[in-house]
Amino acid sequence: MSSAWLLPEHIADVLPHEARRIEELRRLMLDAARAHGHELVMPPLLEHIESLLSGTGHALDLKTFKLVDQLSGRTLGVRADTTPQVARIDAHLLNRVGLTRLCYCGPVLHTRPSGLHGSREPLQFGAETYGHAGLEADLEIIELALECLGRAGIGGLLLDLSDARLLRGVLSCGEVMTDTRHAVEAALAAKDRTAIEDLGAALPPVVRAGLLALVDLYGGADLLVQARHRLPDVPLVRAALDDLDWLARHLHALQPELALGFDLGDMSGQGYYSGARFAIYGRGCTDALARGGRYDDVGAVFGRKRAAVGFSLDLKAVVGGVGFDGRRAAIRAPWSEDPDLRAVVRRLRREGETVVSVLPGHEHEADEFDCDRELVAEQGQWWVRAR
Repeated sequence: MSSAWLLPEHIADVLPHEARRIEELRRLMLDAARAHGHELVMPPLLEHIESLLSGTGHALDLKTFKLVDQLSGRTLGVRADTTPQVARIDAHLLNRVGLTRLCYCGPVLHTRPSGLHGSREPLQFGAETYGHAGLEADLEIIELALECLGRAGIGGLLLDLSDARLLRGVLSCGEVMTDTRHAVEAALAAKDRTAIEDLGAALPPVVRAGLLALVDLYGGADLLVQARHRLPDVPLVRAALDDLDWLARHLHALQPELALGFDLGDMSGQGYYSGARFAIYGRGCTDALARGGRYDDVGAVFGRKRAAVGFSLDLKAVVGGVGFDGRRAAIRAPWSEDPDLRAVVRRLRREGETVVSVLPGHEHEADEFDCDRELVAEQGQWWVRAR
């Protein structure tokens, strides 16, 4: 018999030290999104499964917990990704004609962890822009993602760019069955050249050559020049490379210190994105801290297909991988029945200060707050002084 206090695998309590860091970072990132003009939305944790999975592909279906609603008898899903919900809000509830910028932060639940030490309950933060098809929106979203990670104190960021149209452009050069497409995507995701060679044996030479090129096309600034020579010269490929070139030039002009690279064979969310996409890594990190890109088809199933671009990240993963502390300065106060002291404490708290009262018998205990000041009595008055 299992112990009553044991949690399911890859599900964990968040204890005070980590919870403080997560909460402080959540506030910083939401402030950054608001500073860029994004409005906060709070979608529900549960939805009818048809709405939650519409247009998101097979991968998200496998990640989603499903249950039966005891009120209606219909199947519900626990969200595994917030973006489809935000697309529904944009399409049906807001239904604005022009530009809409939205952000969110809340838990999602996955049936399986993303890795050996991954959580099945990420805390997903994200920002999305609807209604502008130009690359200006892509650039703005990338800048916001970089700023959010910068507020976590992460330096040495590497931005990898790719585009979902590259693979589609290559595959458009020949007849490729659906099962083969899926196998190609899996092989490219694993950078498995041998598997690509085997799959390509039954494909037209131009498709095979393009797929083998995608396996190799990752690296620095000169990669786009190579890509124009090695990939098929078709409209989808040309448009993708032109957009990547535009984004790279503007990012370099805006943030010359940013390490910028390309991974043209990146298959993350291939069935989801419709154009340029990006992944941001920290120094020495093998897993991306944030991912995003353009997904213009996300609202189509809700009857309103329009331009959309955004990014998301897991706040728990970001906090777990960086030295972000999040402690706020606080004032230490003795416990006393003195009404003057109590009045001063209330006033300081109303002014936004954190005041930690030391209860009797706990004077020498450490706490999670950075008490750099203390309340002391001098000449019948209570004063705040540095410790």
